[in-house]
Amino acid sequence: MAAPENATYAYVGVLIDELARSGVRHLCLCPGSRSTPIAISAARHPGLRVWTLIDERSAAFFGLGLAKATRAPVAILSTSGSAAANFFPAVIEARYGRTPLVVLTADRPHELRDTGANQTIDQIRLYGGHVKWFVDMPLPEANDAALRAVRSIAGQAVATAQDGPAGPVHLNIPLREPLVPTPRPAELPPAGERSREVWEGRDAGRPYTAASRSLRAPSPETARALARDLRSARCGIVVCGPQDDPAFPGAVAKLAAALQFPILADPLSQVRCGPHDRTLVIDAYDAMLRVRAIAEELTPDVIVRFGSTPASRPLADYLTRQSGARQIVVDENPVWTDPLRLATEVVQADPRLACETLLAAAPAGGATGGEWASRWQRLGARARRAVRDRLATLPEPFEGKIFAQLGETLPDGATVYVGNSMPVRDVDSFFAGTPRRIRFVGNRGASGIDGVISSALGFAAAAGPVVLVLGDLAFYHDMNGLLAAKLHRLAATIVVVNNDGGGIFSFLPQAQHPEYFEQLFGTPTGLDFHHAAEMYGASFARVDGWEVFDDAIRRGVASHGLDIVEMRTDRARNVDLHRQVWTAVDEALQPLVQVR
Repeated sequence: MAAPENATYAYVGVLIDELARSGVRHLCLCPGSRSTPIAISAARHPGLRVWTLIDERSAAFFGLGLAKATRAPVAILSTSGSAAANFFPAVIEARYGRTPLVVLTADRPHELRDTGANQTIDQIRLYGGHVKWFVDMPLPEANDAALRAVRSIAGQAVATAQDGPAGPVHLNIPLREPLVPTPRPAELPPAGERSREVWEGRDAGRPYTAASRSLRAPSPETARALARDLRSARCGIVVCGPQDDPAFPGAVAKLAAALQFPILADPLSQVRCGPHDRTLVIDAYDAMLRVRAIAEELTPDVIVRFGSTPASRPLADYLTRQSGARQIVVDENPVWTDPLRLATEVVQADPRLACETLLAAAPAGGATGGEWASRWQRLGARARRAVRDRLATLPEPFEGKIFAQLGETLPDGATVYVGNSMPVRDVDSFFAGTPRRIRFVGNRGASGIDGVISSALGFAAAAGPVVLVLGDLAFYHDMNGLLAAKLHRLAATIVVVNNDGGGIFSFLPQAQHPEYFEQLFGTPTGLDFHHAAEMYGASFARVDGWEVFDDAIRRGVASHGLDIVEMRTDRARNVDLHRQVWTAVDEALQPLVQVR
């Protein structure tokens, strides 16, 4: 570290240095005066990549995307006042989406609080219970005791953010002037009176306090008893919801094979696609469980659920009807992931470790559910074929077919960032499994439509090009986020499904009230997004045919910039086309219904 100019820069420089030593590699900030010492110290640090953005809400979601891509804590920095409040939506998403963020908010010094000072608000516990940990930092001092505390707090912040379940932490940092690096030697003790490991950090770039994270596995007793019971079950299923551990798909596939349990894999579970064994992965469960006779026939003895809650409503309805089954939730979160309130057991453990532990603990002997698993496989294959055949007859724009086409077009290693509302449901219904490595990402913590563009571009900043699919309202909601691609030359393809309004409401009971529907729920805007693309320097293509769509996607994936592909659809027609697909699935599966 370079010699500090004054007490503030000594203090803040140590904070930034310790964040970097503890594992933070990216810091996202917006311009501001009170945050100047933190911004300059971050820009000076060789171990940090600083991303300068303009809009605080966009910057926070950009950091969220970076953290998702790297699976490591990312710092976000705001100046004092309402700027910090604009972080709130991303903080909420990080909390419920289990994404590690270190939130740094510059603040006025204590003597200016509650005095009417300009750009001063109450920032104490600004994010309430939506952060895992909050510290109102002391005012900067340049002595061993103060800097030792700063290093310890910084290390604890990073460790807390990433400790499972991951989430945001908040450090509020009051700063006095001077805010620029004005030399004030009298504020600093002589070099010979400074503790080297406190002022400059420990040797070899080690953190001041090393923190190790231990993943939790089921106890041996729990694992043996549960493995024995699962082995003896005749009809079991595994449900995989959103999660991001790249080692989980292989582990759960091996466990399912040993048990002969079919796997109902939400795309965001990372289990549906990839080179792991997908023999038991049912990628068309959303379609087949819409057939009531099939859903009623497939009655499991036991259900094992991993990860967050899947988006599929037919799956939720199916699980709700299984009140007589033993339902086991496996999750590291101390808050039970059980919105249906049907769990008979909750195993608080890392899902991957749980799979491996159960597999190791399973007693010798073959599983008994082979015919049960085979029936799920036959039904799933028939349902997927019916979907594919029906889509082949639809030359017109259809929102569901977008994901089927992407499944055919995207190369190995692609990332699909999925918007909320209809896109996250359509990817579940229409994206078929493939041995190609396709990573699915979404903001499913709080499931809002805000900040999706910024999150996807933050992901692209760390992990390379992404394909983002979102609706027109979500695109409008975060158009400011497009600036990140222009400023930082990021590569991404954004597919805008433009049905001129809130398409998901057309599937909901609100659609039965036409006298209020358009004004309160449909909310058409009539915007031409071509102008937004021009403003932010993106290429733009409006497509209305599938060959043109595929070509636009291929060009976008191959390009090194921002490509926006818009497909216009009709909300009412979209509902009808979805129903046509579900009717085709029903007709295909009815002959396979077993008469009781």
